[in-house]
Amino acid sequence: MGILSGYRVLDCSIAMAGPFAAQRLGDLGADVVKVEPLAGEWQRHVAAGGAEGNKVNVSFLSLNRNKRSLAVDLKSLGGREVLLDLVRSADVFLQNYRPGVAKRLGVDYETLSAINPRLVYVSISGYGEDGPYVNRPGQDLVLQGMSGAMLSAGREGEPPTAAGQYLVDAVTAYSAFEGALAALLHRERTGEGQLVQVNMLDAITTIQMQELSVFTVGGKPQQRSAEPHAHVFIRAPYGAFATSDGFIIVAFPKLKTLGEVIGEDSFLTMADDVDTWTRRDEIFARTREKLKTKTSEEWLALMRAADIWCGPVYGYGDLVADEQIRHNGTFVEYDHPTEGRVKTPGFPIRFSKTPSIVARGAPLTGEHTRQVLEEAGYDVARIAGLADAGAVSLGEA
Repeated sequence: MGILSGYRVLDCSIAMAGPFAAQRLGDLGADVVKVEPLAGEWQRHVAAGGAEGNKVNVSFLSLNRNKRSLAVDLKSLGGREVLLDLVRSADVFLQNYRPGVAKRLGVDYETLSAINPRLVYVSISGYGEDGPYVNRPGQDLVLQGMSGAMLSAGREGEPPTAAGQYLVDAVTAYSAFEGALAALLHRERTGEGQLVQVNMLDAITTIQMQELSVFTVGGKPQQRSAEPHAHVFIRAPYGAFATSDGFIIVAFPKLKTLGEVIGEDSFLTMADDVDTWTRRDEIFARTREKLKTKTSEEWLALMRAADIWCGPVYGYGDLVADEQIRHNGTFVEYDHPTEGRVKTPGFPIRFSKTPSIVARGAPLTGEHTRQVLEEAGYDVARIAGLADAGAVSLGEA
């Protein structure tokens, strides 16, 4: 039994941020019903990296485990009635519709909370529910650019540096996940539900708490350097350095110690609290030249022996094979009816008494429509009538 067993989540979200947040709730045992159009959610038809799969592409597969699929046309009278019936006994409703869409569909917070005052309603948007940017598209890379984060690394004069993952989507998903849990806790104490609003712009901005405070409170400019320093507010050397056979990370060591390890005598007389800032490019360049002379493993062994913070630069193959990753059980494996054996990142939080679970993989479109409606009290004739009218889909043959 998961820690959220007994709670039901209606997931009406698409793409990444909303489905990822709902999947987290499902990983903890919640019954997540993915409410999607008759043709399936948008992400079913858009495969990141071209990984299309057999019947379920990898993007959808990765963000929708531990869910049941209810395929319903919310624009139809019958389909909307189905959703409102489910809302009466739901605990969480999650959506990331474009502004105004929830109201037009009749599934806005005011409408649903009147039906179920205990409902936790999570609304995810790009920039907020109102304001000058309310109609702009909330896309990950667009928000990365706006957040300022792209100019906190890399060389001055070179293009901004994007994150190597869908960072804004992921941070927003975790914010929505936290918001849902906090609101459920409030409901347990008071009996009342509430509206939880999360937006991508605030999520990526507030995660930069330290960096932005250095700027707003400390008055330090966000000044990139001539060398590819990994962060504008961290002293040198700090970044990825080429070795004779790859790359390693070196993170702000004491200059004297580093100089002794790599054989750079000029570092022995430099001051950590002064020169690492004023001579940042020089220190980076000298370190870079020295590290070209040995392999990654040789340098890592020498640096670790000297208590210098360092590590390898992995590709995904290296990461998956890493002994600590294997020890932690970071990846989970399960069998999917159409995609075969699936190996994917699991839930990162450990609970001693209520561990996360993988009860099912990502569902096929409408796979659980009949099951969900039967649980809601619909009889066979009524379900058949809804299917015949095109209000719901009973899944693929």
